[in-house]
This record gives sequence, structure tokens and C-alpha cells, in this order.
Amino acid sequence: MDKKPLRITALNAADVAKVLASASGREVTEEQVQEVAERGDLIRSDGTISLLDYAAFLLHESVNGTNKSP
Repeated sequence: MDKKPLRITALNAADVAKVLASASGREVTEEQVQEVAERGDLIRSDGTISLLDYAAFLLHESVNGTNKSP
């Protein structure tokens, strides 16, 4: 069975959470990712999220003092 490769520009919230948790060594839930993605209007019409856009949004919030979630 071939495993579909991850495309960092088109992930679902669960995959974004897995990638972030793996990279940070912290627990990151799908619900947390979904909340941030909704707040940043990052969810595309096909339901995917770009990890690059997600990270940029969090950085922008962090720089501006509005960061609320992972």
C-alpha cells in the first residue's frame, strides 16, 4: 500500500497538528489547529490548510502580541 506524501501546502487540520506536534515536541490538537485556521481564514475551499500560511499567521500574531494558540 502506497502512503500518500504530505503536501505542506495542502494539509487537513489533523495532519497540521501531527506535523506541529512532531516538530515542537508538544501536544498540538486538531481542534487547536482548526481554531487558529478559522481565526486566520486559512481554510481553503477544499478544506485544506497550507502549513506555510499557518506558520506565517502565527508569526504575525506573535509579533503583534495577539497569539492565542499553537
